[in-house]
Amino acid sequence: MSDKPEPAFTAGVETFLELYRVQPDIPFSRAFDELSMLQGCILHLTTEAEMEGDLLAGSAARILSAMAKALVNDLELGLNRNC
Repeated sequence: MSDKPEPAFTAGVETFLELYRVQPDIPFSRAFDELSMLQGCILHLTTEAEMEGDLLAGSAARILSAMAKALVNDLELGLNRNC
């Protein structure tokens, strides 16, 4: 018997902006990499929007934030599915 944990995958059921869905069966390691990148972009855009009054950066941050939230929710569903 192996001590390695069973790999977890995205569930593929969460949507964002009523148009897009997280893809199913993406390994958690890949999904977390993407989530980290999204969070970095959101931080940059919100700072830009705040400092420069950039409405476009604020809108982009809102869209990316919705994407990140869907990914977090889908990761949680995938984790619970594998329990």
